[in-house]
Amino acid sequence: MKRLLRAVGAAGLLLAGSIAVVATAGPARADTQICDQYGSTTVANRYVVMNNNWGDSTTQCINVTNSGFSITTASHNKPTNGAPGAYPAIYYGCHYTNCSPGTNLPLQVSQISSATSSISFSYPSSGTYDAAYDIWLDPTPKKDGVNQQEIMIWFNRQGSIQPVGSRTGSATIGGRTWEVWTGSNGSNNVVSYVAPSPITSWSFSVLDFINDTKTRSNVTNSWYLTSIQAGFEPWVGGVGLAVNSFSATVNGGGGGGSTPPPSTTPPPSGGGACRVTYTTNSWNNGFTADVSVTNTSSSAVNGWRLTFSFPGNQQVTSAWNATVAQSGSAVTATNAGYNASIAPNGSVSFGFQGTYSGTNSAPSNFALNGTACTRA
Repeated sequence: MKRLLRAVGAAGLLLAGSIAVVATAGPARADTQICDQYGSTTVANRYVVMNNNWGDSTTQCINVTNSGFSITTASHNKPTNGAPGAYPAIYYGCHYTNCSPGTNLPLQVSQISSATSSISFSYPSSGTYDAAYDIWLDPTPKKDGVNQQEIMIWFNRQGSIQPVGSRTGSATIGGRTWEVWTGSNGSNNVVSYVAPSPITSWSFSVLDFINDTKTRSNVTNSWYLTSIQAGFEPWVGGVGLAVNSFSATVNGGGGGGSTPPPSTTPPPSGGGACRVTYTTNSWNNGFTADVSVTNTSSSAVNGWRLTFSFPGNQQVTSAWNATVAQSGSAVTATNAGYNASIAPNGSVSFGFQGTYSGTNSAPSNFALNGTACTRA
């Protein structure tokens, strides 16, 4: 319900068609004070900060700095069994046609090689609120209106509030354990990841959360990432909540899980010595694996094929930055057209998503173009 109401408020912004921003005087870039209900401004010529006081009739003001914002005026007093009063946030991407400067979003998940973000929050001791990322996805490259899938990452919650839907499991992502809630607000589906204790700062992979959401929703690699947002949902109070710093970077040219373009390089040659690093993130009966292959020989590898076998019943379901085929427990990963060469002392990385039951032990033996590799 709260997502639907937020969407209605944002639609009001679209209909209003105007933004009111009052800037303090001063040299260079002075802090910007925004009290307009749907006012916004840009920072660092890269991000948009929005007041987005969509769910309350009381005044909310934010102070926008070069790297974030803080709530300076707020008297929210919303029932905790309903929707919050606002979602002041900083974002990269597009929100109701308001796109951040120079953004490459929307971008199809299959074309994303990496998507990273970092945040630093400050929390007051009073009030009822959550501190959350909103990551939006849609089957189309949508820049306006409500997207079909919302991912929320709750870094903190204070008071008797809960995400949309109900708790349906747990996950380990980025080395942290999260409660997982799933549901719908009538306008879009929501998967929420709730930290069991407050997180004040963190740098992480947005793709890790998208990959987990794919196992819990209709999201596929053909969908589009439209925006990465970080802010607060205050129910009661709100003064003192602050994003001290925020960054988000989305790189294209990658796999995200679709089949990469076929290789145009000659058949694999070379091999020599090699080293493999294999790391996983596991949850319930699913996992993602990141594989790094280092050429420790003195000659270049032109076209590569990495082979290994799973020790259990793991099954690969999608891959990025390589074509991955499986027969029984045997797996073969072949280079894409854009990463076929590995220079001496150079590395190449790829990843895949899979399922398993029981234990998810790592493969013990890897071979590059038929030559055994050492494990890092």
